[in-house]
Amino acid sequence: MSHKLGIIGFGGMGGYHFMQIREKLQDVVTVKGVFDVREEQQQLAIDNSLVAYGDRESLLSDPEIDMVLVATPNNYHKEIVIDALKHGKNVICEKPVTLSADELREILAVAKETGKVFTVHQNRRWDRDYRIITEIVKSGIIGKPYMVESRVQGSKRVLQEWRGRKENGGGMIYDWGIHILDQVMWLDKSKVKEVYCDTFSIFTKEVDDNFKAIIKFESGLNAMLQVDTNCFINQPRWHLLCEDGSAEITDWACNGRIVRLKDDTELAWDNVIVYTEAGPTRTMAPRPRETTEEMPLPAVASDWCDFYKNVTATIEGREQLIVKPEETLRVMTVIDALFESARIGRSVSVNI
Repeated sequence: MSHKLGIIGFGGMGGYHFMQIREKLQDVVTVKGVFDVREEQQQLAIDNSLVAYGDRESLLSDPEIDMVLVATPNNYHKEIVIDALKHGKNVICEKPVTLSADELREILAVAKETGKVFTVHQNRRWDRDYRIITEIVKSGIIGKPYMVESRVQGSKRVLQEWRGRKENGGGMIYDWGIHILDQVMWLDKSKVKEVYCDTFSIFTKEVDDNFKAIIKFESGLNAMLQVDTNCFINQPRWHLLCEDGSAEITDWACNGRIVRLKDDTELAWDNVIVYTEAGPTRTMAPRPRETTEEMPLPAVASDWCDFYKNVTATIEGREQLIVKPEETLRVMTVIDALFESARIGRSVSVNI
């Protein structure tokens, strides 16, 4: 069975969905048509043999379409998602689903009322680098994690088009931040207890173009999230500290390594001063190399197409959503707290 999808907002992300579906998912989903307020995007749809609907209502009223993707600028998401749900469509919304947790609660009430499937395109749960981190934690190969650092860094400086405008919900917290926050909150599903966030508006004055945040979980895990648009020497994509070792993924190509203790025998440290390039030290004396071993990162398989396969299987009653609305609400609640922390300049309690 191939579901018929209509796309509202045929820009960068809408076009990405269309190309991926056309190339890899035709037996599961077929894009029938699109609506975009820009004439050039309507023409692009026609050039790709799609129906270019004259307005949103025409797309939502098409009885052949049972799924709608909302890929507009962020501030239009709530209105369009609710409209699509009320038209009896199953809905996928690009992230961030809304600009606040309260707006999302309005959507969830309508989704419950209509009984339609509603989810958010948190596609980076399928990123290979993230799946490697989750596999390391799940396997327990280096023990219980207590600190994870997740960074996305570039040097372009410029936030393109509406992503640099406050009214449209631009900025890096909403753009990349929500991805890496969703990842760590799916990695550790315990309650978030406290958050702290610093934001910077260096080159884009209306919104944050760089930020750094600390997320504290009830489990004891702390996560440091960082997004930079003016970084010329990138740090590792992931740095994971566990009780019995460390892991690092340096880049999107998933280069990296694991270093762990060879066994659980506690090393008897001599109480002597060690002289290093930095001077004398006891605490930072290097561990003898024979007590550790270096391992390659685990091999994992991951496919973005599984997102759509899961959504369609859920519509057909064969599976449950992987990206659950209640998980998205938790993420949006923490996003609200990050903005509040940046505003007041101190940490914020969350308990969600």
